[in-house]
Amino acid sequence: MNKQWILNETDRIIYGAGSRDEKLQKIAVLLDRHVDVFDWTGFYLVAEDEERMLELGPFVGEETDHTRIPFGTGICGQAAETLDTFVVQDVSKADNYLACSVDVKSEIVVPIMKGDRFVGELDIDSHTKYAITADLIELCEEISGRISRLF
Repeated sequence: MNKQWILNETDRIIYGAGSRDEKLQKIAVLLDRHVDVFDWTGFYLVAEDEERMLELGPFVGEETDHTRIPFGTGICGQAAETLDTFVVQDVSKADNYLACSVDVKSEIVVPIMKGDRFVGELDIDSHTKYAITADLIELCEEISGRISRLF
């Protein structure tokens, strides 16, 4: 993985043509293709029709039944509630994990903030336990910071 190249490509996508959701889709594809341990990469966005609800946005990977997640529920809902990055290195040990697939072994969820307003989150699943390294956490947090420009 070439972190700087991924960040440069992220900027190229953000400042390029297309709608917000088209750009989010391209960023999900970028991460999925260039980070070997990422097996499901996508975004949950704050629902426009209901307070304290996340709605599935653009993603790459298997379909999920979790298209709407209340704040506070599961890892994604917990990140929305606390505005903290959540890393779960072994989902079998997380009592608040919402299983999307039996293949998922680890997960990272990074809030996306527009100023002090929570607008969504980057959610990544891996089929490998302990896959989320310090470098990957830093990469995901940097990308989430840059994505905030799209909101």
